[in-house]
Amino acid sequence: MRQIVLMVMILFLTVPVFAQKERKYIREGNSFFEKGLQDTASLDTVNFSKAEVAYRRALQEKPNDFKWKFNLADATYKQAKPGKAAEQFEQLAKETDNTKDKAMVYHNLGNSFLAQKKIDESIDAYKKSLRLNPNDMETKYNLAYAEKLKQQEKNKKKNQQNQQNKNNKDKNNKNNKDKNKQNKDQNKNNKDKQNQDKNKNKQDQNKQNQNKQNQNQNQNQQQQQQPQQNKISKQSAEQMLQALQNDERKTQEKVRKLKATKAQQRKVEKDW
Repeated sequence: MRQIVLMVMILFLTVPVFAQKERKYIREGNSFFEKGLQDTASLDTVNFSKAEVAYRRALQEKPNDFKWKFNLADATYKQAKPGKAAEQFEQLAKETDNTKDKAMVYHNLGNSFLAQKKIDESIDAYKKSLRLNPNDMETKYNLAYAEKLKQQEKNKKKNQQNQQNKNNKDKNNKNNKDKNKQNKDQNKNNKDKQNQDKNKNKQDQNKQNQNKQNQNQNQNQQQQQQPQQNKISKQSAEQMLQALQNDERKTQEKVRKLKATKAQQRKVEKDW
């Protein structure tokens, strides 16, 4: 994969005749910057840091020089400080009306945003650069790369959302399954309880029926015994009646004897 292309003004410069000290700092800064670019295996922050120092010294001699400010921002970016570099490029965009220079500023501003994973901001910066320089192939490449990253991020979020939806669906299915199982168990428990209650009611009813049957048997036995008791009482009554009749006969017999005795006595007296 191609690396993101950074616009650098070093190779486009023709340094005018400045003070000797300024030229010295510019040459040192450019030299360190080029050495840093030569190391393609890793990020040579040491040489870019030295380039930054040299450009700042040059700016002390000529504070408003746009090119040195631009290269200073590039050196800052190359030290893996995209946030600070973005601030410098945004300020540079306000300081120049040169179409080509501003297009390069927006190009590198897009790189600084992209390094911070601010994809939408980087796309906006690349588009501003292409409006100023529509034929710049490196900016077109960087824009296409940023849009690809955005699509990948969108797809990733979509996949994550789909996965989340799937997880939620699986969770809901599991919850529903568990709930159905609980309902099934509850129904079984309810049915078992109903059967138990039914059996208990049946047992209670049987017990009541048995008790009633026993009561009926006892009542029948009492009813069977009652006539016998009544019969015995009748016999006793007859015996008592018979006794009374016997007593009455005896009494009548005594009365007859008494009358006969008296009649005999009266008869004897008459004969006299």
